[in-house]
Formats: sequence, C-alpha cells, structure tokens
Amino acid sequence: MDLESGSYQNLVKRESWRTTLTLAYQSLGVVYGDLGISPLYVYKNTFDEDIAHSESNDEIYGVLSLVFWTLTLIPLLKYVFIVLRADDNGEGGTFALYSLLCRHAKVNSLPSCQLADEDLSAYKKDITSPEPSTFGARLKSTLERYRVLQKSLLVLALLGACMVIGDGILTPAISVFSAVSGVELAMAKEHHKYVEVPVACIVLIALFALQHYGTHRVGFLFAPVVIIWLLCISAIGLYNILHWNPHVYRALSPYYIYRFLKKTQVEGWMSLGGILLCITGSEAMFADLGHFSQLSIKIAFTFFIYPSLVLAYMGQAAYLSQHHDIQTDYRVGFYVSVPEKLRWPVLVIAVLAAVVGSQAIITGTFSIIKQCSALGCFPRVKIVHTSSKFHGQIYIPEINWILMILCLAVIIGFRDTRRMGNASGLAVITVMLVTTCLMSLVIVLCWHQSVLLAIIFVLFFGAIEALFFSATLIKFLEGAWVPIAFSFVFMIVMCVWHYGTLKTYEFDVQNKVSVDWLLELAPSLGIVRVRGIGLIHTELVSGIPAIFSHFVTNLPAFHQVLVFLCIKSVPVPHVRHEERFLVGHIGPKDYRIYRCIVRYGYRDAHKDDLQFENDLVCSIAEFIRTGKTCLTDADKHSPTQGDEMVVVGTPSTHLDGIQLCEENGANLEMPGTSELREIRSPPAVKPRKRVRFVIPESPMMDKGAREELRELMEAREGGVAYILGHSYVRAKQGSSLVKQMVINFGYDFLRRNCRAPTYALSVPHASTLEVGMVYHI
Repeated sequence: MDLESGSYQNLVKRESWRTTLTLAYQSLGVVYGDLGISPLYVYKNTFDEDIAHSESNDEIYGVLSLVFWTLTLIPLLKYVFIVLRADDNGEGGTFALYSLLCRHAKVNSLPSCQLADEDLSAYKKDITSPEPSTFGARLKSTLERYRVLQKSLLVLALLGACMVIGDGILTPAISVFSAVSGVELAMAKEHHKYVEVPVACIVLIALFALQHYGTHRVGFLFAPVVIIWLLCISAIGLYNILHWNPHVYRALSPYYIYRFLKKTQVEGWMSLGGILLCITGSEAMFADLGHFSQLSIKIAFTFFIYPSLVLAYMGQAAYLSQHHDIQTDYRVGFYVSVPEKLRWPVLVIAVLAAVVGSQAIITGTFSIIKQCSALGCFPRVKIVHTSSKFHGQIYIPEINWILMILCLAVIIGFRDTRRMGNASGLAVITVMLVTTCLMSLVIVLCWHQSVLLAIIFVLFFGAIEALFFSATLIKFLEGAWVPIAFSFVFMIVMCVWHYGTLKTYEFDVQNKVSVDWLLELAPSLGIVRVRGIGLIHTELVSGIPAIFSHFVTNLPAFHQVLVFLCIKSVPVPHVRHEERFLVGHIGPKDYRIYRCIVRYGYRDAHKDDLQFENDLVCSIAEFIRTGKTCLTDADKHSPTQGDEMVVVGTPSTHLDGIQLCEENGANLEMPGTSELREIRSPPAVKPRKRVRFVIPESPMMDKGAREELRELMEAREGGVAYILGHSYVRAKQGSSLVKQMVINFGYDFLRRNCRAPTYALSVPHASTLEVGMVYHI
C-alpha cells in the first residue's frame, strides 16, 4: 500500500512539473516578447553621439554594468522574487494590486457594492484583519475614513493604467522600427536611406489588421519565435565575447558604474533613460500572471531569459570595445555587431520577434482597458472574446484602430529610435513606480508585514526607479512628452467617466421609489399585466429605479413577470458560477416581481443573448423551487440592500436543479417523465415556442411554488421584452462652470459615443423598449 501511495505521489509530481514546464515554455511567447527584443535599441539609445570615438572602454563597460545590475535588481529581484507573490486569486497587474487593497481596506470606488459581495469565495480568500494595535490597522482605518485618500489611491491606479495604454502605443512602434532598421545596413544604404519608415508602417498595419482573428490560431508560433530569437542573440553575443573581448565579463562589477558616472557625470545620468529600456516588458511578468503560474514565469525568466539577455548585452559591449573607429550611423546599433553573413536571417527573425512582442503588449492593453471598464473607470467598449478556451484573449475594435493610428503617428513623426526610446522609457518607469507604491501598501495591509519592511522596499526600489524617472523626464522635449500627453488624455477620459457614472448612480439612488409606491399606485392607474417577461435593466441593487416609475405612470401596463436586472462588477478577478446570481422577490410573491443581480469579476467573460436569458430564467426558477428566503444575514441590515436576496448558481452548477427545455412546436411529450419531475405550460394556440421546466424530485414543494413556476414558464413562452433607460444627463442649475463642462460636454459626449449598458446581451430591437428621462445631477 505504501509503495502504491509513493508511486502515485511521484506520478502527480511528474505531472505537476510537466505542466509547469509546459507553461514556462508557453510564457516565453506571451510574457517575454517585449523584454526579449530590447537589445535591438538599448545601446543605440544609451550612448551619446561621441561615445564610440572614445579611446577608453570606461563608457562601454559602465553601460554594460548598469544594464546588468538593472536587469538583476528590477526584473529578477523585484518582480520574480517579490511582486509575483502579490497575486489576486492568481491574477496580476496594477488593478490586481488595487483590487487587493479594495478588499482589505474597503476603499472600493464602485458605488453598487453590497455586503453580500463580501461572502464571495474569491473576496474572502486570504483576507485577515491586522492586529488592532499595529500600524497596518491604523493605516486601514485612515484609508477608510478619508475619501480624499481613497480617490488618490484610485488616481494612482488609473495613472498606472494610462501609462500601460501609452506603452501599448509606443512599444510596437519602437520594436518594429528598430527591427526593420537593419534593412539599411544589410542593403546599399545610398539607395535605401529611409526605407525603414514605410516598412515599419506596413508591418504595423498588418499587425493591427489581424487582431480581430485573435492569437489562438498562431499563438503556438510565438514561443518558438522568441526562443529562436533569444538563442540567436545569445549565440551572437557569445561569439562576440570570445572573438573580440573575452575579458568583458569584468564589466559586470559595479565598480565600473562608479567609474562611468564619475567620468561622464551629467551626461552619464542622462544616459540612464536609454539603459532603462533594457527592462521594458518586465511589468508583463506580473500583468500576465493569470494566464500562467508564478513558478512557470520564474523558471522561464531565471533560467532562459535572464542569461540570454546578459550574453547578448555582453556580446554587443565586447564588439563595441574593439571598434572605436567606426564612422557610420550604426556604430552603436544592434545589427553592426552581427556578422555580415548573418544579418539578413537575423533581420527576419528580429522582425518576427518584434511582432510577437508587440502582440503581447497590444493584448495587455486590451486587458487593462477591459478591467478599467469593468470597474467603472472607462467608457463601455465592445469586447470580443477571440478564443473559447482562453478567456484572456480579447479584441476591442475601437481601441485597436486608435492604437494603430497613434503608432503610425509616432513612427512617422519621430522616425528616430532615440526619441521613441525616451517616450517608451517614461511610460515603463512610471508603471513601475506605481507598482512600487501599491506594493508597499500591500505589504502592510494585505501581508500584515512590518511597516519597516514596506519602507525598505519603497526606499530601495523607489530610489532606483526615481533615478531612472528623472533621467527620462529631463528629455521632455526629446520625446518624453508623448506618454505624458497620451496619459493626460486617457486620464481625463477615465476621470470624467468615473465622475459622471458616480453622480448618475447617486441620482438613481436619491430618486428611486419603493415597492409600496408601486403597489399603492397600481389600483388607481388600472395597471394591466400582459403576457411575457419584462426585463428592466438598472444599475440599482435595491429599490425601483425612477426610469420605471416614469414608464409606468405614462403607460400603465407591464408584463406578467417583471425582473429588475442589475449586471455589476465586483473587485475580484473571477466570480464562481455557483455565486453568479443573487435573486429575490420585490413585494408580495403574488405580484411576480423579482430582482436579479448578476455579478462578474473584472476578468470574467459576459455571456450574451439566449444563453444568458436561459440562465436568468433558470436561476429564478431555482430560487422559487428552493423556497429559501435569505442566505446573507448581513444584507438584511444593509442600508444599500432593501430586498432579501438568495445566492443561486447557473444551471451548469446545479445539474440536480431545474433545467430549462425549449422546443418549437406543440409536441413536448417525454415518455418516462413523471408529473412530479415536470411542469408544463398549458396548451396555447399556435405557440411560437414551448417551454418546460424539468425539476428534480421535490415532494416538499408547495402548491404556491408550483403555480409560481407555471406562471414563470408561461411568461418565458411569451418572450422577453427589454425595458431600457435612455437617460440624458445634464448638470443641475447653479453648478460650477467646471462641473457643467464635465457633465454637459465631456460625460454626455462619452455616453453618446460608447456602448449601451446592455450591449453584451445582444438585445433584439423588436423586443426593446427605451424610456427617455433627463437626469439633472
């Protein structure tokens, strides 16, 4: 028995390691494409124009030493050994850190939060309160008490997101442009002086035009391309070391950093902006954590990426140390260190690697925008899931074409890797500074570590990154203004949208009506109940929205079953299907009015059209069958939750519960199914759709519940009508000029040009009724 148990454990370990190594292999193409192509442009952006004419190697050795220690301290020490541990239920990135802080300190900016959300398994995981007497407890209390600190934390997270979007514009531009810059060196330069600009534009246009197909069809090529590229630059680097300068390894000593800075002084400090480019793409190790595992990312970087990059940079330094007399424009470029016979093959591989790296950052940009939109900080956009297997592979058409236009504008406007590098470097280092600041809070609030440890973390890594930041910011007029301009525009859009959304929700809360009002008003209006299900979309989690009272007072008729539907996001990456729906009654059961709250995480894919309708109806039916009143006692006393809600899973999670069957035609007989397990709707004349609830053995279900299920089934047969609010938002009289500009022009423009709240449901026009109303906020 012990032998069999030992064999089984060994088999599990082998499978676990096989899975980890497979993920490590796949991560090479997704995570490290951007980081792997940095040798194309680091030295060219670092060295001053006269550096190659220096008779000594102090500058070359100093730059190599700076590159080596930057790679060691930031990607290896900071990200691999520290930041990767701060995952949010397996997810990473700026908003993962912000989400962790929101749950531990209750600084969530989402207005529709409920106490029931805190019962989500993903919400409660690893959440423990700090000791009351500790600094962490005092910091938590301070954050929860002051709204200005909560808003500052949100702005910090949004700044990181804006810089990621800016990086999504600049990285493809500099990567592709640097890769094709070798064309001039490989060809006759006098005939092809400016060929790299049109070639780079063509490659980028093709790259963005193919985004809507997704990467799952060609994704299997990504890892081999990056592997071939890294092996190629490693081999070339090793050749240059052995052939030109075998003693270049001495430059790895930090002593050469001291000599470099002492000799170059201000010029050496300014060159740090170019050295910074050697760690572009490091943030992807954390941002793409949800697609892989911590161990796989650590293995891939530590044992393959890191040594390959070190060899590549050492090889370039070895070549440059013996070629001070080169008089061409390419004296410090990547391709000049490549043997002449290999330049064309290396050029082709470099272009492919640049495309892979650009693809990774574009997909990352789509992901960060999806997260911002889910948390109410970005206008609603169309999100297309390009793969049914990988939830992270998404495509956003509007953002894709905006990115393409801006990428082409950067290449055509700059036509120089130096200024592109200055712009890209500022975006990269700003994201890293944001991560450092958020991580210091995570160390105290989430990990409950000593505040001294957080201070050491901030001072050590913050000082290094601040030094790089200052060296990049000083080149404001030489390209560094670009990410600042991009971020300013995106930040304005995000802040305006978030402010307008918050004020609109507050208006809904202040003007909502109680169910008692509806019940008292019904007899005087002579309200008629028509066949079918009326689905009223609302942002409210309690009460009846003003848009519905506006509708019913002008048209006193609504459907035999009413469902107030709220689709909301919660600050967790994923919500389990078992916890997706919150269902409850509004008013007496006889009125057949329900509230359904559908909860999604910021990385969840939203179901659409018929499948969503079926899940919704089944969840209400399961709520009726179980007869439960409330599973969340906390919400009974919550000021934001007026109804008793029950957590109900999707039909796929309760196979032993009610299942919905729909067929065209009148023949729905199923031999062998007892009346106890089946509730049918009564026959109708020429039904367009027949519906049947197949329920488990439930002898305890009373007559009232069976009648309620029968009415729900009849209503489903009659079809679903969507009653949507179409609100016109205006600043109320007496508002300040700034508020009028923000609401009447900024927010109104964004609302008119973004997707409707229910775009993901693919609502048919024939079943849609829009109710217009003016919001004075």
